[in-house]
Amino acid sequence: MADQVGFLPDEVDTAAPTRAARLKWVVVVDESLPTGIAANAAICTAAATAAGVTGLLGPDAVDADGSSHPGLPWAGCSVLRASGEQLAAIRAKAAASEGVFVADMPAAAQLTRVYDEYLETVAETPSGALPYYAVSVVGPRNRVDKIVGRLALL
Repeated sequence: MADQVGFLPDEVDTAAPTRAARLKWVVVVDESLPTGIAANAAICTAAATAAGVTGLLGPDAVDADGSSHPGLPWAGCSVLRASGEQLAAIRAKAAASEGVFVADMPAAAQLTRVYDEYLETVAETPSGALPYYAVSVVGPRNRVDKIVGRLALL
């Protein structure tokens, strides 16, 4: 995983189409999961990504009544589906790619109810044996496209 992945302030162009952004964001979810677990996994990895990638969120929107709505990803985010095996391969490729941010949700995150138990479970499991429910990837468009291939939308 790269030290710092994100947009510089002068790269944030909320007037441009999402395909014009230098970086691409995808969240890939295990297609075999029930809807609720899949949605939770996608949301949790997205939260980690929003916190870890600078410039990802646009400015707050203010409606006609003056109510503020927190900024959303201005460069877009595609939510894709893959098998568990594909998900593990995607995570490994993304983690090995320079300039790519990766946030993942190992299955242990939803199989435990106490965060310290999750940390212990992950610490006791070799990387190659961790099953993943979702992986979030942000990086240069061409690199992310090579990592995820032509996966279908969730």
